[in-house]
Amino acid sequence: MSKHISRRAFLGKASCAAVGSVTLFSGLFNLKTTALLASNSHRMNLRPQGDYKALVCILLAGGNDSFNMLVPTDSSAYNHYTTTRSNQSLAQDSLLAVNAGNVSESYGVHPSMPEVQQMFQQGDLSFIANVGTLVERIPDKSQISNFVGKLPVGLFSHADQIMQWQTSVPQSRTANGWGGRLADLLQASNQSQDISMNISLSGNNVFQSGNQVVGYSITPGGSIGIRGYNGNNAIDQIRTTAVNNLLERQYQDVFRQSYADITSQSQSNHDLFSAATDQVNLNTIFSANPLSQSMGMIARTIGARDTLGMNRQTFFVTLDGWDNHDELLNSHAALLTYVSQAMGEFNAAMKELGVHDEVTTFTISDFARTLTSNGNGTDHGWGGNVMVMGGTVDGGKIFGEYPTLELNQNLDVGNGVLIPTLSTDEYFAELALWLGVAPSDLPLVLPNIGNFYDPTSGTAPIGFLK
Repeated sequence: MSKHISRRAFLGKASCAAVGSVTLFSGLFNLKTTALLASNSHRMNLRPQGDYKALVCILLAGGNDSFNMLVPTDSSAYNHYTTTRSNQSLAQDSLLAVNAGNVSESYGVHPSMPEVQQMFQQGDLSFIANVGTLVERIPDKSQISNFVGKLPVGLFSHADQIMQWQTSVPQSRTANGWGGRLADLLQASNQSQDISMNISLSGNNVFQSGNQVVGYSITPGGSIGIRGYNGNNAIDQIRTTAVNNLLERQYQDVFRQSYADITSQSQSNHDLFSAATDQVNLNTIFSANPLSQSMGMIARTIGARDTLGMNRQTFFVTLDGWDNHDELLNSHAALLTYVSQAMGEFNAAMKELGVHDEVTTFTISDFARTLTSNGNGTDHGWGGNVMVMGGTVDGGKIFGEYPTLELNQNLDVGNGVLIPTLSTDEYFAELALWLGVAPSDLPLVLPNIGNFYDPTSGTAPIGFLK
């Protein structure tokens, strides 16, 4: 290999790794840790090792057509469904039956979701119906004109709605997410502050960005460092030595020194994280699909929780491709296969690790889609259905009010765009309380929660967690 090629390869690998988000954001987290511990000292409650809980957020980015994910199968309700959905409806005999324990109506899940059907039937998973972004509760479409100044910003915009599901502040655009605000309150309860409580498999995201805490980004293959080129040849040794020298050098320029310190700390975090997760061996096999691979890495990270000193964690992963204006039926079936496989495998892994009761997985999406067809797909909607899974989920049930799918009914603002009957605040409040946020602190995480739920009531916002 020529000197020119070696130098170019070295510079490419070293510089790309050095400026990667994993490195910088894990380092920035450590810079904020001292401030976090000081500001939350009055709430700090270091929990003993073994007291563990985690939330896993799966973002279905683009807008999940969730009224084809969960479909009514009673004759009258199914007739409304197939009439409204026309060529985007699913054959009744193709749906996988689920028997909800809390409603009298019958439902079926998409035929691509056998794992979801099984988990629902065995009590590990429930659906929550017609959830969406709301500033205040809207009784029906006749009241819409009274809420003109209180509707979500950019109601049918991908950019706005995907952000609002992560912030739960639909009246404005903000860079802080409710998962980040959770971590601002709870990060200090972890035994170790080396790794952020918030871990992302999908890079930087709004959900996990707090006022003080930032996320730690990893890949389905694990953390990414800037040393160790997985080889013992002379070139790899030269690269490693050169990077070490750059990091260990003392710089007179304060900015260069700060950058070197951040990068060096980030590399130490990478070494710590990798050593911990590399020792976790799972018998559960995860499929080759991209969501399954990410969920497998989350499972390994949870398996390393004691080594990493974690009592509370959040995880975030995105699956793209849900904006199905065209070819809805085929594209949606493929994506729901990924989701069902990944959630089924992850559920099995949590049981294998003995933390099935300590981990709750939940789905979010920009919005549901129109009930009406645009010819070959569907367009942007509003309220839709989500899934929640875990050992403390009150499983095998459908929570909220599954709406009639007739057109022109009280919740239909046009083309089968449905006003949500549950807010994201109610959905997320139950998750936040379960993770350990005090009821009195809930407005710090979800500023609008008082419009939908009284944190001092002593009752659950929805009731899907035991």
